Amino acid sequence: MDELRSGHICWLSSILLACMLTAACSRSMTEDLSRSSSDAIIENKGSDTIVNLALAWAESYQDSHSEVRISVTGGGSGTGIAALINASVDIANASRKIKPEEQAQAEANGVLPVEFVIARDAIAIIVNHENPVDHLSIDQISDIYSGAVNNWRQVGGEDRPIVRLSRETNSGTHVYFLEQVLRGGDKNDRTLFSTDTLLLPSSEGISAEIRQNPNAIGYDGLGYVTEDLKVIAVSLDATGPFVLPSPETVDSEQYPIARDLYMYTAGEPTGEIKAYLDWILSSEAQRIVSELGFVPITP
Repeated sequence: MDELRSGHICWLSSILLACMLTAACSRSMTEDLSRSSSDAIIENKGSDTIVNLALAWAESYQDSHSEVRISVTGGGSGTGIAALINASVDIANASRKIKPEEQAQAEANGVLPVEFVIARDAIAIIVNHENPVDHLSIDQISDIYSGAVNNWRQVGGEDRPIVRLSRETNSGTHVYFLEQVLRGGDKNDRTLFSTDTLLLPSSEGISAEIRQNPNAIGYDGLGYVTEDLKVIAVSLDATGPFVLPSPETVDSEQYPIARDLYMYTAGEPTGEIKAYLDWILSSEAQRIVSELGFVPITP
């Protein structure tokens, strides 16, 4: 009888312990879910030029702000701005200014884009190391990409056909290059890329093609240029001076193909979005700009 009673007590104790553990686990899961649901989520999308910088910023910021989660995706400046217009993103990254027609679309949709300059960049002209050409004027680059010049011999190189590489039309870098290099900043100019220009979806695609093709020419943000690519010195006109891109020549305004990089928000940012943008403009975040090969702005 005592053995039966003892067994019954052990059985009841086991059930009680299991219930207590289940309740504790349930409470812990509820607390975790509650904690997760209260986290701020910032959606950040757009420019492929900025995406690596945006990812580095997000990682660094989240290390010291565990209550914030930042989702970063690329797709091009046009994709980011379109998402802002549709109110499906908190911050749009762009390597060009928002276009007047995009501004109008946003306002028609009840969205007022607010612009922040978050870094600066140089667009480097890159070729294969086997290419003997080491300098070009803006006019020569325009002639190459418009199709007026088709052989490297015409610009001081060897008798080889020129293979033109460009980013796709949704890229802010493509738009900037078209407007400021091919068209020389003239809003009435209607020069277009030569129809045989190869449009590639990423900076990495342009770099990979140039590494294996001695006839190719491309352009890319300075932060994406590696030592196995040859960078061309550029001048405003044929008389020079011909200048290589660097943070120093961008700051001094000597390098002629330089631009601001942007983030856009829907209206004046508040709460966690404002706190994050304030941090991006701080000296701590701007150090990351330098580390990745871009040009920091003064906080």
